[in-house]
Amino acid sequence: MPDEYAKSKYTASLKGGLAKTKANAAQAIPELIEISVNPTYMVNHEKKHDKDAKFGWYRYDSRFAMAIYNREGDVEKYNVFKVRMIIRHDENGKKYLYDIINIKKESEYPA
Repeated sequence: MPDEYAKSKYTASLKGGLAKTKANAAQAIPELIEISVNPTYMVNHEKKHDKDAKFGWYRYDSRFAMAIYNREGDVEKYNVFKVRMIIRHDENGKKYLYDIINIKKESEYPA
Protein backbone atom coordinates (compact mmCIF):
# COMPACT_ATOMS: atom_id res chain seq x y z
CA MET A 1 0.00 0.00 0.00
CA PRO A 2 2.66 2.65 0.82
CA ASP A 3 4.32 2.28 -2.58
CA GLU A 4 1.06 2.60 -4.51
CA TYR A 5 -0.18 5.43 -2.29
CA ALA A 6 2.99 7.48 -2.79
CA LYS A 7 3.84 6.56 -6.39
CA SER A 8 0.51 6.01 -8.15
CA LYS A 9 -0.34 7.64 -11.47
CA TYR A 10 -2.81 9.83 -9.63
CA THR A 11 -0.18 10.98 -7.12
CA ALA A 12 2.27 11.76 -9.92
CA SER A 13 -0.35 14.01 -11.54
CA LEU A 14 -0.88 16.09 -8.40
CA LYS A 15 0.69 19.52 -8.20
CA GLY A 16 1.49 21.82 -5.28
CA GLY A 17 -1.08 21.95 -2.53
CA LEU A 18 -2.98 18.80 -3.52
CA ALA A 19 0.19 16.70 -3.34
CA LYS A 20 0.78 18.03 0.18
CA THR A 21 -2.87 17.40 1.02
CA LYS A 22 -2.61 13.74 -0.01
CA ALA A 23 0.56 13.32 2.04
CA ASN A 24 -1.17 14.82 5.09
CA ALA A 25 -4.26 12.64 4.55
CA ALA A 26 -2.11 9.59 5.29
CA GLN A 27 -2.13 10.60 8.96
CA ALA A 28 -5.92 10.22 9.09
CA ILE A 29 -6.38 6.94 7.21
CA PRO A 30 -8.14 5.08 10.06
CA GLU A 31 -10.63 7.95 10.44
CA LEU A 32 -11.11 8.26 6.67
CA ILE A 33 -12.04 4.58 6.53
CA GLU A 34 -14.28 4.79 9.60
CA ILE A 35 -16.42 7.62 8.20
CA SER A 36 -16.45 6.42 4.58
CA VAL A 37 -19.77 6.20 2.70
CA ASN A 38 -21.21 5.20 -0.69
CA PRO A 39 -19.45 1.89 -1.34
CA THR A 40 -19.29 0.90 -5.00
CA TYR A 41 -18.01 -2.47 -6.22
CA MET A 42 -15.95 -2.87 -9.40
CA VAL A 43 -14.73 -6.07 -11.01
CA ASN A 44 -10.98 -6.25 -11.56
CA HIS A 45 -10.12 -5.78 -15.24
CA GLU A 46 -6.33 -5.53 -15.09
CA LYS A 47 -4.18 -8.65 -15.48
CA LYS A 48 -1.52 -7.26 -13.14
CA HIS A 49 -4.04 -7.36 -10.26
CA ASP A 50 -5.43 -10.86 -10.89
CA LYS A 51 -3.90 -12.21 -7.70
CA ASP A 52 -4.02 -9.27 -5.29
CA ALA A 53 -7.51 -8.04 -6.29
CA LYS A 54 -9.00 -11.40 -7.15
CA PHE A 55 -12.39 -10.37 -5.80
CA GLY A 56 -12.36 -6.86 -7.27
CA TRP A 57 -12.29 -3.36 -5.89
CA TYR A 58 -14.43 -1.16 -3.71
CA ARG A 59 -14.54 2.61 -3.86
CA TYR A 60 -15.70 4.72 -0.95
CA ASP A 61 -16.21 8.46 -0.47
CA SER A 62 -14.76 10.16 2.58
CA ARG A 63 -13.65 13.58 3.77
CA PHE A 64 -11.18 15.22 6.09
CA ALA A 65 -10.13 18.67 7.28
CA MET A 66 -6.69 20.26 7.41
CA ALA A 67 -5.90 23.07 9.82
CA ILE A 68 -4.33 26.18 8.31
CA TYR A 69 -2.07 28.07 10.72
CA ASN A 70 -1.18 31.77 10.79
CA ARG A 71 2.33 33.14 11.43
CA GLU A 72 1.83 33.01 15.18
CA GLY A 73 1.09 29.29 15.02
CA ASP A 74 -2.62 29.60 15.77
CA VAL A 75 -5.27 27.81 13.72
CA GLU A 76 -6.70 30.36 11.30
CA LYS A 77 -9.13 28.13 9.39
CA TYR A 78 -9.85 24.59 8.24
CA ASN A 79 -9.91 23.38 4.65
CA VAL A 80 -12.29 20.46 4.13
CA PHE A 81 -11.55 17.95 1.36
CA LYS A 82 -13.58 15.17 -0.26
CA VAL A 83 -11.71 12.05 -1.40
CA ARG A 84 -12.37 8.71 -3.10
CA MET A 85 -10.67 5.69 -1.55
CA ILE A 86 -9.81 2.60 -3.59
CA ILE A 87 -9.95 -0.61 -1.56
CA ARG A 88 -8.83 -3.93 -3.02
CA HIS A 89 -10.68 -7.11 -2.06
CA ASP A 90 -7.98 -9.73 -1.65
CA GLU A 91 -8.33 -13.45 -2.30
CA ASN A 92 -7.98 -13.98 1.48
CA GLY A 93 -11.28 -12.10 1.88
CA LYS A 94 -9.72 -9.04 3.52
CA LYS A 95 -9.92 -5.50 2.20
CA TYR A 96 -6.87 -3.24 1.91
CA LEU A 97 -6.59 0.47 1.20
CA TYR A 98 -4.91 0.82 -2.18
CA ASP A 99 -5.01 4.54 -2.90
CA ILE A 100 -6.79 7.82 -2.25
CA ILE A 101 -7.84 9.69 -5.39
CA ASN A 102 -10.07 12.54 -6.61
CA ILE A 103 -9.02 14.90 -3.83
CA LYS A 104 -11.21 17.99 -4.07
CA LYS A 105 -11.39 20.98 -1.76
CA GLU A 106 -14.97 21.20 -0.57
CA SER A 107 -14.98 24.30 1.62
CA GLU A 108 -13.22 26.54 4.13
CA TYR A 109 -14.32 27.10 7.70
CA PRO A 110 -13.01 29.68 10.17
CA ALA A 111 -11.36 28.28 13.31
